[in-house]
Amino acid sequence: MPRPDGRPNDALRPVRFHLGFTEYAEGSVLIEAGRTRVLCNVTVEENVPPWLKGQGRGWLTAEYAMLPRSTHTRTPREAGLQSGRTKEIQRLIGRSLRAALNLEHLGERTLIVDCDVIQADGGTRTAAITGGYVAVVLALRRLIEAGVVPPEVLRTPVAAVSVGIVEGEPRLDLCYAEDSVAEVDFNVVMTGDGRFVEIQGTGEGRAFTTEEFQALLELARKGIASLLEAQARALEEAVPPVPPAYEARAL
Repeated sequence: MPRPDGRPNDALRPVRFHLGFTEYAEGSVLIEAGRTRVLCNVTVEENVPPWLKGQGRGWLTAEYAMLPRSTHTRTPREAGLQSGRTKEIQRLIGRSLRAALNLEHLGERTLIVDCDVIQADGGTRTAAITGGYVAVVLALRRLIEAGVVPPEVLRTPVAAVSVGIVEGEPRLDLCYAEDSVAEVDFNVVMTGDGRFVEIQGTGEGRAFTTEEFQALLELARKGIASLLEAQARALEEAVPPVPPAYEARAL
């Protein structure tokens, strides 16, 4: 059966990175993956959680939210206690982006990555990771250019994509219409040197075989390779200025 948008089964949705989308964040990227849009903003704070104080290394944490009209019907804002889904996605984004860094080179600083879904059409968590990495690089590039942290703070690129089995067919980068009926559904996070950071895989409608598992991982690997290339192209075009606060610190 054809896919909703007519793509081949092994094709990504069109991906675009809008760098510097907001003015005040140290790193800001709006990522579009088809009709999914996620705003990723990075804040640099000159402190670390209490359990890291005095160790000379930094930290990265992530927050994730879906805006009320990011979906077909209004989703109420999460006030107070967060849902289990939100907590799980935040932890996934944080783990994934920490894999991109040498935190011992960050010093006692914390990167806060805010990922806000503006429009959801499947793959919001994987888009948040892929766009979040670009936003993190923009924020750290400012510190590197100012001489505040060494280039070695960046370890490896990281990107993520969804794959699944829909109507018996392995498919890459599921949109919502596919994700909602997928028999098998995976989220895969990989580094630039081909290693896995995380694999979240479930048999939503049925169990899956070793052969299907391997086929989905290969499909994810192909998609992530294309996403890594797109990240690199976007970052080649970005030369953010050094903020005055860090410029003075570097003198």
